[in-house]
Amino acid sequence: MLTFSLTVVRHGETQYNKEKLLQGQGVDTSLSEPGLQQAEAAGLYLRELRFSNVFVSNLQRARQTAEIIMRSNVHSSGVEMVFDPLLRERGFGIAEGRPKEDLKNMANAAGQSCRDYTPPGGETLEQVRLRCKKFLKSLYQRMVDDHGCSGQSSAAVGTEAGASAAESGTDGPLAGLPDDGMEGVPLHALVVSHGAYIRVAVRHFVEDLQCSLPQGLKMSKVLSACPNTGISRFVLTVSLSESGLALSAVRCVFTNRKDHLTSRNICYITH
Repeated sequence: MLTFSLTVVRHGETQYNKEKLLQGQGVDTSLSEPGLQQAEAAGLYLRELRFSNVFVSNLQRARQTAEIIMRSNVHSSGVEMVFDPLLRERGFGIAEGRPKEDLKNMANAAGQSCRDYTPPGGETLEQVRLRCKKFLKSLYQRMVDDHGCSGQSSAAVGTEAGASAAESGTDGPLAGLPDDGMEGVPLHALVVSHGAYIRVAVRHFVEDLQCSLPQGLKMSKVLSACPNTGISRFVLTVSLSESGLALSAVRCVFTNRKDHLTSRNICYITH
């Protein structure tokens, strides 16, 4: 078996985010000035963590965010960033480039909730979920290929302790530190993706994979929208069975953390 932490970060703000316009996959914009500052703040917050693997959406706003985060990191300078289209934002079809209000109006006209509505040419939530599942399968394989399972690689030393960390550790308050949940876990992966995609992924962890949650954390908080450069963390254990690699344990450490976005931190970066 192999245990690793998964830190998931949404990209920084773009001008389209600020103007409440849908980007999806067809509008490939760069970060705005505030978005660059948010990415710098996230990089400073995560700078002492040692990431063994990095996976990034191949859209520009995610690539920029990941590059800034990794540039700030003091331990992971030699780690390859894997740009994966499976991590792209949900496709919104004809609604891309248009105000979010237009999507709400389309949904109302169709008699559906905005979250469940799929505009013509867009991806359904189920299609995004399947894309997420495909990414997770490739993630498990890449982590095992790079680091081995128990007894196969020196990098896997401590996997038993890590597995215990994946199955427990939900009691008691967190310290609010950048490395929360990483104690006793031997490997750490970073993923940089998008708001709607991350929301679907978190729901998949919680509802489909029966992810354990921190004590006292409300489900509405877990499944809420992720802010720009919001950070979530999970601890996963994968095991090798006769049918191949399978997830044997998953624990949520926190979701949508934005401690790095305090006015003090942003002010520090800009002066």
